[in-house]
Amino acid sequence: MEELTALKRCMEEELPDGWEELPGIPLYMDQVVSYLAGQMISFEAGEGLTPAMINNYIKDGLVERARGKKYEQEHLAALTAVGVLKQVLSVRELKVLMEIGGELGDTREQYEYFRQSLSQALKDTAGQLEADLPQSDLPKLVLSLALRSYASALACRRVLAVMAEQSGHKELLEQGKKKRAK
Repeated sequence: MEELTALKRCMEEELPDGWEELPGIPLYMDQVVSYLAGQMISFEAGEGLTPAMINNYIKDGLVERARGKKYEQEHLAALTAVGVLKQVLSVRELKVLMEIGGELGDTREQYEYFRQSLSQALKDTAGQLEADLPQSDLPKLVLSLALRSYASALACRRVLAVMAEQSGHKELLEQGKKKRAK
């Protein structure tokens, strides 16, 4: 199936720019939005980050404020990671992950680890896509991918909760739960 072949190739080959490929000059917001659109795999228009979303991530403490309305490599790296991870984690969960991750190295090291992990996850998933899969087997493939996603999200949230508790960030996760319960 041509579409699966294209998807597989995309997942195996496309990856956000490495640290060295991130723009070395500061960018204004409209340039950031355009740049980030090319950083993530997307099949539909309008899936990227908007200026309002970026401003909200700054207010929520996920990304540092721009320096004089200009965004640098650190901002682009953080926004790329947030753009991918927001598909799976809540803002509170992202904040906990980023705060704990901040203790593990500088922004460049964290970003390169993010890229390596994303690359491996994409390749693992691409490995499940068979170009010659009959149309009648697509529902089974979708179910299998959905269940893997569920299992990964379940494990991710539990490990994050354990990590938050052990590192003294449990209150951040609890605040998010209290807001959702209201």
